Amino acid sequence: MKANAVLQHVTQAREKSNIRRQIDENLRRVYDETVTEDVPDRFVQLLQQLKQQQGDKSDDS
Repeated sequence: MKANAVLQHVTQAREKSNIRRQIDENLRRVYDETVTEDVPDRFVQLLQQLKQQQGDKSDDS
């Protein structure tokens, strides 16, 4: 009976390890995809507007 319980515990530990590995791989894949995405045009426009506003404020000083 004890051998069966040990075998079951080892099997469950392997399954958890496989699940953790799959989660890790998926998180890395999603992160890599996100990092390589281009910045949306709207964000680029907003950043340009902010830079222009900061430039205008420094000209007033």
